[in-house]
Amino acid sequence: MWGVWTAGQIRDAEASMMRRVPGETIMRRAAYGLAVRMRAALGPAVAGRRVVLLVGAGHNGGDALWAGYELRRRGVAVTAVLLVPDRAYEPGLRALRRVGGRVAGADGAAALVERADLVVDGIVGISGRGPVRDPGAGLVAAAARAGVPVVAVDLPSGVDTDTGEVHDPAVRADATVTFGARKPVHALAAPSCGPVHLVDFGLGPYLPEPHAQVLEAADVAARWPIPGPTDDKYTQGVVGIAAGSAVYPGAAVLAAGAAVLATSGMVRYAGTGAEAVHARWPEVVATRDVDAAGRTQAWTVGPGSGTDDAGRATVRAALDRDVPLCLDADAITLLGAHADLRDAVRGRPVVVTPHDREFARLAGDVGADRIGAARRAAADLGVTVLLKGNATVVAAPDGRALVHPSTTSWAATAGSGDVLSGIIGALLAAGLEPWWAAGCGAFVHARAAEIAADGAPAPASLMQAAIPAAVRSLFAPATAQDRPR
Repeated sequence: MWGVWTAGQIRDAEASMMRRVPGETIMRRAAYGLAVRMRAALGPAVAGRRVVLLVGAGHNGGDALWAGYELRRRGVAVTAVLLVPDRAYEPGLRALRRVGGRVAGADGAAALVERADLVVDGIVGISGRGPVRDPGAGLVAAAARAGVPVVAVDLPSGVDTDTGEVHDPAVRADATVTFGARKPVHALAAPSCGPVHLVDFGLGPYLPEPHAQVLEAADVAARWPIPGPTDDKYTQGVVGIAAGSAVYPGAAVLAAGAAVLATSGMVRYAGTGAEAVHARWPEVVATRDVDAAGRTQAWTVGPGSGTDDAGRATVRAALDRDVPLCLDADAITLLGAHADLRDAVRGRPVVVTPHDREFARLAGDVGADRIGAARRAAADLGVTVLLKGNATVVAAPDGRALVHPSTTSWAATAGSGDVLSGIIGALLAAGLEPWWAAGCGAFVHARAAEIAADGAPAPASLMQAAIPAAVRSLFAPATAQDRPR
C-alpha cells in the first residue's frame, strides 16, 4: 500500500525539512533523479539527442533547468524555453548556460519542440491551478502533434494536484517524475500521468498521515479469503444476492455469478430471476424472496431489482437480516429517496457503490474533489462509500480513504457494476470489514476487466469470467507493473 499527500501536506513537510537541509540541496537531489529518468527515456545513447525544457516560474522550472544541466554535461543538446523569462530560476539557468545549454523565448519555439527527442513539462508545479495557458499551451499542442514524448516534472501541467481534475488544455505525459512523495493526482488522473516515478530525497520522516492510500496486489492477496483444511461452504461465508427482475434478468446472473467466482463459499439468490440464474449457475441456491432464503453472512441488494414498492421491501428485508450489506444500483436510488432507509443503514456494516449520477441522488453532486465527496458522504451516511469511476474512491465513515487508479476504461460497460457488487457481497460474507471488502473488490474487479479486455472491448460477462484469473494473479510474483516506481 502506498500513500498520496496533498499539495499543502507536501509544502508543510518540505518547510520542516528545509529547517535542517538547504532548499538548494533538496532541489539538486530532485533534479538529479529527474535527469536519470530523462536519460532512460532517451535510450542508451544520449549524446547528441535533443531535449526541450518548457520552463515556467517557480521550483518546477528550477528542477527542469538543473536536470537539463545534468543532461547537457552528458552531451545532450538541451534548450530551455522560458515561458516567464523574468521569473526563471536563476541558479539553474546560470548552470545550464555554463555547460553550453541554449536558452530561448517562447516565440518560434514550436519548431524546436517538434524537432525534439524529448520535451520536459516544467510549466507549473503542485500549486498550479486551471488549464495550461499560452504560450505554454501552444507548445504542449506542438509536442502532441509531432508525437514527441513528454516527461512531466512532479505532475502534468493543467491537472489539479489534489483532485486530479483535468483541465483543457492540459499535458498528457508519457511519464511523470515526482519528488518526495506521490500526490493525489498520480492516482486520480493516472491516464494523464503515464508511469509515475518517485524520486526520494528524504522527505518521508517529515510527512503526516497520507491523504489517501492505494492498494497493491500484496495488500489484496493478504486479505483475500482462501479456504483452509477445516473449512466448508458455510464457514467460508454464505452471501445472499437480491438482484434482477423480469426487465433486467441479466443483473441477477452477473451479480450471483460474480459472487460464485470470487470466493469458495456459498451463494443464495432471492428474486424473480431464479430461472435465469440457475440456467447459468446451477450451484446457486435460489428462492423467490429474501425472507425465504436460508442463513447468510451478507447480502448484495439492488442491481436491476427495481425502485418500486417491491424493491423497497427487498431492501428492508435485507436490512432486517442484520448482516453486512452491499447496496448497489436501484437500492442506492431507494436509499436516496427514503429517509427511513438512510436512517436504517447509518452505522451499520454497509457498502454503497454509486457512480456519479447515483451519488448525486444520495449525497449531492460529486464535484471535482472525488476523495472529499466520498469522505463527506461516508461520514454523513455512516456507511462505506465506493464511488465508481476511472479512479474509484473508497471512503469509510472514520475518514479512511482508498483510491484505485486505472489507466484504462474497459470496466465502463453495462453490467460491470453488477459484477462488482457480487464480488463485494462475497467478501463481506467471508468476513472482511466493509472498507477492505470494497477496496479489495474494486482491485480485483479492475484487474478482471483488464484481463477480459486484453486490449479490446469486452462485455461484463467476460469480465465476470475473468475473476478467477484476476484472483490468481494476486498470488503470482510481483512484476514491475505491479510495483510503484
